[in-house]
Amino acid sequence: MHSKLMRLFLSSAAIVLLATGTAKLISASGNAQLLQSPDPILSITFRRVFLLVGGLELFVAMICFFGKWVWLQAGLVALLATNFVVYRLGLILVGYHKPCSCLGNLTDALHISPQTADTIMKIVLGYLLIGSYATLFWLWKQGRKSTSFPTVPEITPANEQLL
Repeated sequence: MHSKLMRLFLSSAAIVLLATGTAKLISASGNAQLLQSPDPILSITFRRVFLLVGGLELFVAMICFFGKWVWLQAGLVALLATNFVVYRLGLILVGYHKPCSCLGNLTDALHISPQTADTIMKIVLGYLLIGSYATLFWLWKQGRKSTSFPTVPEITPANEQLL
């Protein structure tokens, strides 16, 4: 994985997280009955879940857009995506079989069925998960090729005066 490919992945992940985070925050400001219902995993209202998760997604998106450390950017995307997977597995374990309301009531505004939105979000989640872990793996492999500890430059008469 080259640096251009990593940059492309992190930029696209930032765009996705910006879009989904914004959708959650907009949905949280609505008055849909779902927002008052408790989340089956977290036991807080969906409104609060949307506010919390939407804020986290925007935070990670900003780190991906403006951050300088690729390992931090990829690590945050991996952490967020892993948490989404754990959450979805938790929904299965508690017997919650409704489509994920990941985009809130934005699906109504876009005339997309909840099932279609759920499928799209599963694909996006797979993209974020695989892309972030592939980036982290590549960075780890690149780090293993070099020494674990920084080397101390040799003191020569030419650079002795710099000390």
